[in-house]
Amino acid sequence: MAVAQPKPDLTESRIAALELPKGGAWGMAARADALARLRVMGLPGRRDEYWKFTNPDSLTQVAAPRAALFEAKDEAPLFDAVDRLRIVFVDGVFDAEQSDELSLEGVEIERLADAMARDIHWAREFYGTLETAGQTPVARPLAALNTAFATDGLVIRAVGKAAKPISLVYLHRSETSDAILHHVVRVEEGAELTILENGPAAARFNKCMEISVADRGAFHHVRAQGRDHERRAATHMFARLGAESRYKSFTLTVNGVMTRNEHVIELTGDDASAHVAGAAMGDGKLQAFHHDDTVFVTHGALRCESRQVFKKVLRNGAEGVFQGKILVKPGAQKTDGYQISQALLLDEEASFQAKPELEIYADDVKCSHGSTTGAIDETALFYLRARGVPRETATDLLVLAFIDEAIQEIEDATLQDDIRTRLQLWLERRRRG
Repeated sequence: MAVAQPKPDLTESRIAALELPKGGAWGMAARADALARLRVMGLPGRRDEYWKFTNPDSLTQVAAPRAALFEAKDEAPLFDAVDRLRIVFVDGVFDAEQSDELSLEGVEIERLADAMARDIHWAREFYGTLETAGQTPVARPLAALNTAFATDGLVIRAVGKAAKPISLVYLHRSETSDAILHHVVRVEEGAELTILENGPAAARFNKCMEISVADRGAFHHVRAQGRDHERRAATHMFARLGAESRYKSFTLTVNGVMTRNEHVIELTGDDASAHVAGAAMGDGKLQAFHHDDTVFVTHGALRCESRQVFKKVLRNGAEGVFQGKILVKPGAQKTDGYQISQALLLDEEASFQAKPELEIYADDVKCSHGSTTGAIDETALFYLRARGVPRETATDLLVLAFIDEAIQEIEDATLQDDIRTRLQLWLERRRRG
């Protein structure tokens, strides 16, 4: 029987296999700070409180597990019908030939390495800053690993309303690729930006995005994580919101052996709003499926609103996890916090673990959380079948209706419809076997 490797040995082995990227003084200082924090924390293990439902071994081992390449030939790429600025990464490396020019009205875009090479740059204030703040009260060592060793990424600054969405496309071309990407996003006062992300990215993918939204700014984010069956991913989104700002993020996940998505959001300005949503569809018939959403929202100002809406549909031994917390600090009166996590289990082999939490230190708030796990509503299924709808089709209709609350969190109705279409196609493929 294999003996678990002690945490310090595991962490040092992982560090030894990587090399700190070169850059300017402030970038190297931020990386060195992240590396020091990583050594203190150690990489995660199953004994850590926030990893007890998810085995992190494939995310922390030295070499990336092999992941077979997957080509989706039966449908057009996601977001293809959207007028967007397309930026492509192949196995974690920026591909200039497949990308549009990094120029967009209302937005400044640079590669991370170029920004770090300059002594004076706006990103200096943000790179690693939100990630560092997000380490308290819960350690997130994979994010510190990312800040230290990220080999590519973008810095994006919205100074007005962006002329169109920025679309980050992550292509997977090597069965052993191990990508570490870090993006820094700044939305200035009154500006507005939409970022789209899609694709599996690599055999193993570690990605951080730090987002600072100034007063009255708006940030929209829609992500689809690709259909590769054997991919593994750990992602972090750290956000800090100013007064009257808006933040919306939605993630669609289908397939994948292991996915861990973390959101850490801090509302620091009065009347800010943060909505985080996700839909996961897992079928463990062809390959294992484990999907973990871990969310931590901190209310630190007056009259702020947050919503967490997560839905998972699981079958054939697929596993789902939700860990969500709302923290209301002293003085954050008139807080409105809402959290719901629900799983639809289509057979007895699927499983769902949930850990919803509220921690409130203000007395004039409205906060609620809930979590449910269940099977298809037999009454609704009977109603549809009695009207001539085949059982498989009726089941798919009920699944889509179940997921739709999360999809409605997407701001753009066109993107909502595109996501619904993708889910319907996924269900049809599973029905055909």
